[in-house]
Amino acid sequence: MGITVVKREGKSFKDKLFLPAIFSGMKTTLKHFRTNLKDNDNLRTRHYPEVQPDDLNERYRGVHRLTKHEDQTEKCVACYMCATACPADCIFIEAEERFDGVDEKRPKEFKIDLLECVFCGYCVEACPCDAIRMDTGIFSFTGGTREEFVLDKKALMANERSKDLNDG
Repeated sequence: MGITVVKREGKSFKDKLFLPAIFSGMKTTLKHFRTNLKDNDNLRTRHYPEVQPDDLNERYRGVHRLTKHEDQTEKCVACYMCATACPADCIFIEAEERFDGVDEKRPKEFKIDLLECVFCGYCVEACPCDAIRMDTGIFSFTGGTREEFVLDKKALMANERSKDLNDG
C-alpha cells in the first residue's frame, strides 16, 4: 500500500516529556542572560527609543515619500505602475488632469497604507519618473488608530530624505 512505518525514538517516560531538551535550552538561555547582564554595553537596542539606530545605509527602506519638481509640485504622473507592482496592494491612486503643462496628469489622491505595506521597494523600482522613494530613514512609526497609518499625498510630500542617508 506504500505505507512506511517509522520507528519512534525515545520510548522512556523521561524522553516522552522532553525534559532533557527543555533543560538544555534553558541552560543556553540562562548562559546568554548571565553574559548580557554582566556586559550590557554590547547590547544594540538597550536605550531604544531614546537613542535611534545610527547604522542605516543608503539601501535601507524606510517610510515612503513623494519627490517634487523645483516648483514644489509632485513628480508623480499617476501612471499606476507603483500600485500595479505592489504585492501587498496597499497603494491607492486617483488621477486627475493636469493643466500646467508639466505633465498630462497627476494624482488627485495618493494613499499608502503602512500597515499593509511589506516595504519590499517594488513601487520604487517600478516608478518610471522617480516620483516615489523610500529613503526617509523613518523606520519606527506609531499611531492610535488605523487611519493614522494611511499616508496621503500631503503627508508623503512632507516626508524628506534622511540627512544620515545623504552622507552615505
